[in-house]
Amino acid sequence: NRRRDMAKIGLNEQVAEHARAADFGMLYEPALEDGTLAGARKGSGNFSIRIKGRAAHAGREFHAGRSAMVAASDCVMRLDQLNGKVGEATFNIGKIDGGGPVNVVPDRTVVRFNVRVSNHDERHQAENEIADVIAAINQRDGITAELHGQFGRAPKPMAGRTKALFEWVRELGHDLDLDIAWKPTGGCCDGNNLAEAGLPNIDTLGVRGGLIHSDQEFVKLDSLIERAKLSALILMKAGSGDLPDALKKTEI
Repeated sequence: NRRRDMAKIGLNEQVAEHARAADFGMLYEPALEDGTLAGARKGSGNFSIRIKGRAAHAGREFHAGRSAMVAASDCVMRLDQLNGKVGEATFNIGKIDGGGPVNVVPDRTVVRFNVRVSNHDERHQAENEIADVIAAINQRDGITAELHGQFGRAPKPMAGRTKALFEWVRELGHDLDLDIAWKPTGGCCDGNNLAEAGLPNIDTLGVRGGLIHSDQEFVKLDSLIERAKLSALILMKAGSGDLPDALKKTEI
């Protein structure tokens, strides 16, 4: 899924429907170079702030203008200063659109940013902090700011049935002489949505590699067979009913 890091609104009900019919999920995001799996994952939200000012000629009536670009700069600095303030949440400014001829005070800009949160408390705090930023920008003379967007991926904690699944797969790895470990990551994927729907899942059963999202991204070719064997073993054990009690569904 090439849009794994993006919030995908509208798919949650379809995901939840399939999740209710499954025992666990297997997803094929790449593992780390040494084979380490992604454990807990942060949640993610994509937002934009649309800022409107007042256009004016930069020479003849500069003081009559209200620069949306200057307001956007203020907005960006305020958002960036939230890093380190809201737990482990991160605020990444991804793009600023706006402006035009340099002899015109710009009247429209759009600030686009992404927020990652470790838990629901951080999400609510982040939403409150963003609302405060919007309120501050709207205090500027002749400027209006509107927030758009939302969180589309919930955090994926390493607990309960998800933890039981990882520990079971680690045991299976011993049969293949694989030392399987995991660690938390700020990235998110469809595994977040499955976890939100109540389905335990491992979402980095893909090949080993590194430097993702760069022009130096690579894959360890010798891991193709290794990871295929691991998936085959998981499926064989699950198909024979050899699942941990924590992963077995209780008939009602």
